[in-house]
Amino acid sequence: MQVQNNLRNKQMSEVFFEVHSDLPREGPGDNESTKKAYAMLKGLPEKPRILDIGCGPGMQTVALAKLSNGEIYAVDNHQPFLEQLKKTAEKKGVTDKITVVNGDMKALDYEDGSFDIVWCEGAIFVIGFEKGLKEWKRLVVDNGYLVVSELAWLQPNPPKEIKKFFFKCYPAIKTVKENIETIKQAGYKVINHFVLSKEGWWTHYYTPIEAKLSSMKQKYKDNQDATAYLASEELEINMFRKYSDYYGYVFYIMQKET
Repeated sequence: MQVQNNLRNKQMSEVFFEVHSDLPREGPGDNESTKKAYAMLKGLPEKPRILDIGCGPGMQTVALAKLSNGEIYAVDNHQPFLEQLKKTAEKKGVTDKITVVNGDMKALDYEDGSFDIVWCEGAIFVIGFEKGLKEWKRLVVDNGYLVVSELAWLQPNPPKEIKKFFFKCYPAIKTVKENIETIKQAGYKVINHFVLSKEGWWTHYYTPIEAKLSSMKQKYKDNQDATAYLASEELEINMFRKYSDYYGYVFYIMQKET
């Protein structure tokens, strides 16, 4: 049974990465929001040291390299994403500013105070919002910055259908107010926050995923597990199409308090 489960998990992993391969991003976001968040950081050194955690294929990594002229360490645990980032960095002429690292965000092996900025777009959920804030704090220099984007409820009393959806797929979702309180309790000063635009979900993420689903459903029509997974991707997209007024990704820009 365990062998069968492992095989099934391997097959589902392959299907997942087939859906998610060669996307511009591995989650909602865009260069405009990266630029907006970076502009809120004041008093940085001329060439800041930046840690981009859960970088994926690195659209925001390249944007940060251009915005900061700094030294960036881009960490992800999926090597094909890092290879995609390397190619993009070479094409954009920022290879010398980016070091790619195959690593685990839950076990970052850097000394305390190694970075002026720790950045994480759409990936802190992997470790957990509160845990990430606490564990990554030591990596930031005094008065340095942590910038993350995280899912949040944008309105009170969301409809039952979307509440049920998130209860199953991401029960840790909180309100913006709750997340801000968590940031303060973790010992940061909240500099600002803003909601990612709806276009930031579609252009570089949901639209290219949706373009793959039809042919993949045909390809895997006789594979019950794969068909169920593809249906879950489709459901997620349709939930956003229907209920995007009620939830979204929120950028939180915070400064480490000393």
